[in-house]
Formats: sequence, C-alpha cells, structure tokens
Amino acid sequence: MAIDVSIVIVSFNARADLERCLESLRAAPPQASHEIVVVDNRSTDGSVESARQFPGVRVIQQDTNAGFARANNAGIRASTGTALLLLNSDTIVPPGAIDRLLNALAAEPAVAVVGPRLVDGTGRAELSFGRMIGPLNEWRQKRMARRADVESLTRQRHYPDWVSGACLLARRSDAEAVGLLDERYFMYTEDVDFCAAVRARGRRVLFMPEVEIIHQRGRSAAAAPAETRAAYRRSQIAFYEKHYPYWAPLLKLYLKVRRQI
Repeated sequence: MAIDVSIVIVSFNARADLERCLESLRAAPPQASHEIVVVDNRSTDGSVESARQFPGVRVIQQDTNAGFARANNAGIRASTGTALLLLNSDTIVPPGAIDRLLNALAAEPAVAVVGPRLVDGTGRAELSFGRMIGPLNEWRQKRMARRADVESLTRQRHYPDWVSGACLLARRSDAEAVGLLDERYFMYTEDVDFCAAVRARGRRVLFMPEVEIIHQRGRSAAAAPAETRAAYRRSQIAFYEKHYPYWAPLLKLYLKVRRQI
C-alpha cells in the first residue's frame, strides 16, 4: 500500500531543534499514512543518536556534509510517499497542519507545490514566498521583508513563483519530473530553483496561509554568520549562472567590489 507522504528532514549539528521538530510530529502525527526520514549531514553533536530514539524515524547518516539539496535528494530517493514534505529541522509542526497541506494539494490537480505560512516562536510572520529571483526582484524581496505589513502580506492565499523550502510539500511525480533539487546549491536558493523548474512544466505553486508552521529561523546563521553569508553568495552566483548567465559576471564583479566574495 502506498504511503501518502514522506517527511524528509535534513539536519546538521542542530540536535535540540531536531528533537523539538520530531517531538511535534510524535505528539500529533498526521492522519495520512506517512514516514519520517532524517538525513544527517555528518553532525558531531549527537543528532543521529537522538533521532534514532524516536520510534518509526529512519535515519540516513551522510559520510560528509553534502549540503541541503543533496541531503534532501538522498532522503527523497530513500522514501516512497506519493507526496514529499521537505521540512527544516528548526520547525515545529502543529496538529493537523500536514493533513491540511495534503488536502490542499489533492484539491488542485494543477498545483505541484504547496507552502504554509511560516511564523517564529512569537507568531511573527516570515516572508516565505516571492517572485522569481532576479536583479530587480531580489531588491524588491528584501524591501518587502522589511515592511511593517508582512503580517497582512502573508495572510493572502495566492500562487507565487516560489515558497520556502523550510516547509515545502510537493507531489513526488513533479519532483521526479524535474530531477529533484539541483545539487549545485549547497545551501540557499535551491527552493526557488526547484519551484522554477516545476513552473516551467506548466505546474503551479500555492501559498496557503491557513496553515501555520513555526520556523525558528536564523539559528545556523547566528552560530556561523561568515560561513552562512559565504554559502548564500555561492548559491546566488550559481543561480545567476544557471538562470541569468549574462548577469552573472556583473554580479561577481559587484560582490568582489563589496568584498563579499
């Protein structure tokens, strides 16, 4: 019998966050048939041992820190669900949230990807969707994220170009059709790229504010800010080289002038 959804969680030295995420799934599991696959990117903080203490959780231990996209792909290939839920280790899933996302996906055959409203521990909303990354749209996204009305912006159900990979539900058939996540991205922009590939096939991306997931974002960035910024810039350059090859040299020059690479 087919499993309804495979929940894939990538973790790297985030034991406490991972435990909270898994505990939320254990305390209120989805009614849909499911499996949980944790892919650990060679953590040294006991994350693997801790995850194995949760009944029914399968752990894949990577030989090295291979990055977010590659680790997610490993989890996807090792799973069997009809739908795939990519879930960050620093998320907490409220009761019923996954089932509601699955119902939304089932209700719209043209939709390949669904993303919920992401909020932090205080309920403050995150701008977790947007237009396709580009020279102008990146500036617009940052400007929107600083605006006071993010709360109202994230209350509107609509079909953006992308939703955040922190909690992204996709049909396996669509994910496999686009070759899963592009592994040239070690960290950041892989979700935007994935949604772009899905939309290129005429499929839709849905942002669903009726469902909220808690996302304690920024913890890895706070722990290693320099490494995080460097990882973002590498992914940004890779993204431009793939989607905007004529702009990529200008981006590199700009970042060199700003001493950001």
